[in-house]
Amino acid sequence: MARTTPKQKLFNGRDHSWMQFNRRVLEEAEDVTNPLLERVKFLAITGSNLDEYVEIRQAGLMQRIEDGYREPGYDGNRPDESLAILTAEIHSFVDAQYKCWNEQLLPELRKTGIRLLEWEELDDEARAFAQGYFQREVDPLLTPIAIDPAHPFPRVLNKALCLALLLRLKRRSSGPQVMGVVTVPRALPRFVRLPSAEGTFDYLLLQDLIAQNLGGMYRGYEVLARAAFRVTRNSNLYFEEEEARSLLETIRVELHNRRKGDAVRLEIETGADAEIVERLRVNFELDEDQVFRGDGPVNLSRLMFFYGDVQRPDLKFPPFTPKSLKLSRKSANIFDELRQHDILLHHPYDSYDPVVDFIQQGAEDPAVVSMKQTLYRTSHDSPVFSALIEAAATKEATLVVELMARFDEASNIRWARSMEDAGVQVFHGVVGLKTHCKLAMLVRRDEDGVTRRYCHLGTGNYNPVTARFYTDVSLLTSDPQITERVHMVFNYLTAHAEIDDYRPLLVAPLTMAESFLGLIRRETEHATAGRPAHIVAKMNALLEPSVIEALYQASQAGVEVDLIIRGLSILRPGVKGLSERIRVRSVVGRFLEHSRIFHFANGGDDETYLGSADWMPRNLFERCEVAFPVRDPAARARIHEEILPAYLADTVKARLQQADGSYLRASKVFKDAPAFASQDFLMQLAEGKTDLDAIPKRGATRPVARTATKKAEAAD
Repeated sequence: MARTTPKQKLFNGRDHSWMQFNRRVLEEAEDVTNPLLERVKFLAITGSNLDEYVEIRQAGLMQRIEDGYREPGYDGNRPDESLAILTAEIHSFVDAQYKCWNEQLLPELRKTGIRLLEWEELDDEARAFAQGYFQREVDPLLTPIAIDPAHPFPRVLNKALCLALLLRLKRRSSGPQVMGVVTVPRALPRFVRLPSAEGTFDYLLLQDLIAQNLGGMYRGYEVLARAAFRVTRNSNLYFEEEEARSLLETIRVELHNRRKGDAVRLEIETGADAEIVERLRVNFELDEDQVFRGDGPVNLSRLMFFYGDVQRPDLKFPPFTPKSLKLSRKSANIFDELRQHDILLHHPYDSYDPVVDFIQQGAEDPAVVSMKQTLYRTSHDSPVFSALIEAAATKEATLVVELMARFDEASNIRWARSMEDAGVQVFHGVVGLKTHCKLAMLVRRDEDGVTRRYCHLGTGNYNPVTARFYTDVSLLTSDPQITERVHMVFNYLTAHAEIDDYRPLLVAPLTMAESFLGLIRRETEHATAGRPAHIVAKMNALLEPSVIEALYQASQAGVEVDLIIRGLSILRPGVKGLSERIRVRSVVGRFLEHSRIFHFANGGDDETYLGSADWMPRNLFERCEVAFPVRDPAARARIHEEILPAYLADTVKARLQQADGSYLRASKVFKDAPAFASQDFLMQLAEGKTDLDAIPKRGATRPVARTATKKAEAAD
């Protein structure tokens, strides 16, 4: 498509889109229909989301500015302009976070008997308990520092909570003010549980307990002022792979160097003394707009503690038990079942146990002669990890582990070394590419004498813990075409052995981008010829300009496009003459939407792919990713009749993106449509409490979708 339209008319800003996503999460914290502790959890998630964004994205923008980059981004803004807009949005967002905490959640917690107390509110029993806890658990871990020529300002760790003090020697009542710093121990909870009446939960901030004992730590000093603060540092990794002795060793060294990243944000209590703020700002070489003040606990992500510590099931979502997989009577094991048909699992509605069982059976079954697995992230006690170690004793076991999975580098290094020690062949993929695909392959000599491949392909990580609250899709198959190509992908990962055609798989960075573009163009051709043409794509983010422009072309040709995008989307939907037939929705609810599903009507001969990749430049060009077709009739029907229709009918947890990048709740747009929450429906379906007839028919809401498009045009 010729770019006759300015960039900023074709695309919204990436950073604005991300902030809009985190605001949708914050809306869940503000939503009184959610259980109270779930709301606290959502607020904590906004804090951890923002932390990662600041130390990666905001830090990256600052780097680009320092490196002299002036080229405008997709939205037409230069890096310095983007940084200014982003910083202002973050300040506004932080204000909204603390407003939610102070005006909504904190008062509601108190009403239910969950109290975060000030020192002055503690009775004698609580104070005695707190002081005893301090002496036993806290004081041995503290290192108070008074800054002078012999004691320079300490190297504050990334995101470590600290207390900054203004001190003056008691014997010099008019002498100079000295600064002190105490790091709050990371090994301890940020909230101290206090004795309280049965059914109530009283807490004291650990930093407040430390503050009450500063006099004992700084004998001879008068404490003039104090404030809790936290510094966020640039957490990008830098290295030259070609110069490294080994990728594993390089990552290990750079993990150590990460601590030395430049400061990019200072968080501090709202009431902090101006002198403390200024000294910290100057020490960390920050501008004033990089100082963020919060009226409450510094580091809201730590509020997640309450969710686990407070035993109040009535303040959480009702428990949900995933549906178990039942094999047919003719099948003695999962391999018998897979020779009959594929198995599609939609987590967490379907139990993740069959995936774990598939890998464990591969390790235990003497008929399995080879196991191969990719690993991007997993849990610390992963049964997948144990199964591969067990398999190495009796069969060929190969692991492709991604060392650069952000913030999981250290644990993945440990996995890699433990696996190697156990005899597993460990590889780190293709240099320069992250291995993000989710693949497991077993080679088995079956009872009929035939050697077959059995594969698991998924949209999510091999992590049984996150599988309980991430929505992902798994495909278990013995399809010869698919499994043979999975074998070729492993050859690519371990030997960089490329082939020209991976069909029916789409493999990044080799064939995926062009294949997806071809599928979109094919829908455009179908629409032009008057044949059925419809694209439904579900993913985490949409940032690739070539894909967006192809979708614009498809819309202009008459293709109906429904996008279900949890996070970032720089596409501008509903713009007259550009994207009138494109609708973008985001579903944010109890479970983290993580599955990637791509459906193409194909003139009536539907095709559906699942995969590990979003439509983002890094997924399509900088990672090894795999998308795979759904061929089994029952599996296809489940996606077409259950999964996608449920998300497209959501009017409770869905928000509709407008042309300017803002979002409206679907309930405000589809005013006459019945209230329907996709995740609630899918849970009830798994429990056998409802059926597919409960999904509102799409035809009934199609006119409303056109209304949403008109609203988007007005916003434009």
